[in-house]
Amino acid sequence: MIPYGRQEISQADIDAVTEVLRSDFLTQGPVVPRFEQAVAKKVGAAHAVAVNSATSALHVAVAALDVGPGDVVWTSPVTFVASANCARYCGADVDFVDIDPETFNMCPKALREKLEATPEASRPKVVIPVHLCGMSTPAAEIAALGREFGFRIIEDASHTVGGAYKGQPVGSCAHSDITVFSFHPVKIVTTAEGGLALTNDPGLAQRMSLLRSHGVTRDPALMTHESDGPWYYQMVELGWNYRMTEMQAALGLSQLDRLGAFVARRNVLADSYDSLLSGLPVTAQARQAETLSAFHLYVVRLDLSQTAPHRTVFERLRDAGIGVNLHYIPVHLQPYYRGLGFGDGDFPEAERYYAEAISIPLYPGLIEADQDRVVASLREALVP
Repeated sequence: MIPYGRQEISQADIDAVTEVLRSDFLTQGPVVPRFEQAVAKKVGAAHAVAVNSATSALHVAVAALDVGPGDVVWTSPVTFVASANCARYCGADVDFVDIDPETFNMCPKALREKLEATPEASRPKVVIPVHLCGMSTPAAEIAALGREFGFRIIEDASHTVGGAYKGQPVGSCAHSDITVFSFHPVKIVTTAEGGLALTNDPGLAQRMSLLRSHGVTRDPALMTHESDGPWYYQMVELGWNYRMTEMQAALGLSQLDRLGAFVARRNVLADSYDSLLSGLPVTAQARQAETLSAFHLYVVRLDLSQTAPHRTVFERLRDAGIGVNLHYIPVHLQPYYRGLGFGDGDFPEAERYYAEAISIPLYPGLIEADQDRVVASLREALVP
């Protein structure tokens, strides 16, 4: 089976993790801060807060922006459920903005129309645009709407480590308050499980750092009264245990050295797919001139007027040993969100995307012969 995604682990990665295992610290040591500093420097952000997953990063991000009961958060319906769930963890309401059918990302036009149609009191406190497949949303347009309508922005860039927008690395937070990365094994670089929140706001960075570790501090400046002694700490806020381990950070640091090579290879493979798929009744995500995609995923949408049914094509590919997947089932169609009042027809572009989309294999270790096999299998699977 050719998987849709796969990590690439080198001897240097193994050595980096082994070195930590032989050290004095497996957690709360010096490697996590080094990893944070390295990522922040790589993307040009002032602060980075590493956590145990991108879901945790999203959670501490919305909490740091004081999202709570009575607030509303908007995100894309085509994303993993965590992009919406993070707001629910804080007691906020969630709504969605439909996608652009060509980019598969949140549509700025649809966002403006929804904002204008929504009474001021019901508008979002935070909007979470999702950079699907590794392609940045039109972040400058969304940021302009944020200034006009008064909402904060968290970029869910879980797919987009190593990508760029308008010549700046994704993660610089040039157009957002906070950007979130994922380091899951199938992402661009991995820490096994892990995530990270970036910001240029020192107050947000301090708050997220506090929230990831139980809301506990040893910093006298954050305490309510003078310390009782060297042992003393205070829990000044209700937080969580979302810390990243030293082993994860060591793996991430080692992987970060190859980030440019990983993204370059993914782009070469994507270019090859563009050529190989030419003439087939499928369309890929539209490339945007101002973006460099990290190409976490390569998604094709079927022209169902010329192909076998969507499920049939998917099952034929799996039967042929092609480990395709589908990213994602629209969040508003999940039973939990249906229970909140969402349903079929609410976001038609997202639902059309779901009816047509298939993620085909793409990862740095994919070789040309396997790519040829993927396309040959897809060509056969498409036959009505």
